[in-house]
Amino acid sequence: MYTPYEQRKNEIPFAAAEYISFAARSSFLGVPAVTPDSLGDGDVVIVGAPFDWGTTYRPGARFGPSAIRNADYGAMDGFRPHLPTGIDPLGLLGVVDVGDINVRPGDLDVSIARIADVVESIAAAGKVPIILGGDHSITWPNALGLARVHGFGEIALIHFDAHADTGFETGGALNGHGLPMRRLIESGAVPGHRFVQIGLRGYWPEPEVMEWMEEQKMRCFLMNEIVDRGLEAVVDEAVEYSLAGGAKGVFISVDIDVVDPGLAPATGTPEPGGLTSRQILDTVRRLGRDLNVLGADIVELSPAYDGPGEQTAYLANRVVLEILNGMAERKAAA
Repeated sequence: MYTPYEQRKNEIPFAAAEYISFAARSSFLGVPAVTPDSLGDGDVVIVGAPFDWGTTYRPGARFGPSAIRNADYGAMDGFRPHLPTGIDPLGLLGVVDVGDINVRPGDLDVSIARIADVVESIAAAGKVPIILGGDHSITWPNALGLARVHGFGEIALIHFDAHADTGFETGGALNGHGLPMRRLIESGAVPGHRFVQIGLRGYWPEPEVMEWMEEQKMRCFLMNEIVDRGLEAVVDEAVEYSLAGGAKGVFISVDIDVVDPGLAPATGTPEPGGLTSRQILDTVRRLGRDLNVLGADIVELSPAYDGPGEQTAYLANRVVLEILNGMAERKAAA
């Protein structure tokens, strides 16, 4: 006579092709891996930008895309419901993964050009690119590629970061992870009055750069303002500011160092006193729900500094998922 366990054990078929959660992943959470010429009918394309030649302190963000793809403990296929909403964002949005961009090691200019071209091609196909970085240099070609499709000056950019990334130059170079927002404004791809920055703190940039940012009408929320006013009030204003003037949509850029390094240590330029994991996850989900997201990136994850717990990689993975879930909520409500 079988016990319930023995009966159940014999009823479960063995499937040799089943995915296992600890196996290496070829795509984000096991979504379909596709080629650039076969993106399918879905709304969102994941693409990696394994690039960190713009860093100025700790390197290693080139390994970010693979760490973000692998940071998950659940099944790699099937229904992935978001507990608060019951929505499976990967399925509802038809998310696919096109793999990593073929950047040229050590060549910043060529790599940036290639990234912009790939993002442009994804957007031109009517898809929303979600780019896994990579250092923050990649936001310059990411938003530039989008602007080529949606129009220069027509998109807003909401930027989560400890740093403004609006420097004049870095050691004589005009490209680097401390400069992408200036490049976007100077090129006209994203004008200053369509920029919102959240989480700035620390001891950079210098007053001259802050004056330039004010002249460009950038809206910057420092951490002390977030503490004084509350994050929800700040995000209310950020949403209103990004929608002003009839922007077609937004690009969301999340530097993982916006989160306090006690919670997210694996980053190139850690700055104490940032947001909590809960705050960034809830906020990006809200933006995905309330705004027309045209693209997004998650940058500056340097997994070598994550330690055995991989907590920063898991957080970066969930940042992507929460953006997708907000977008799925918006689609379901339409």
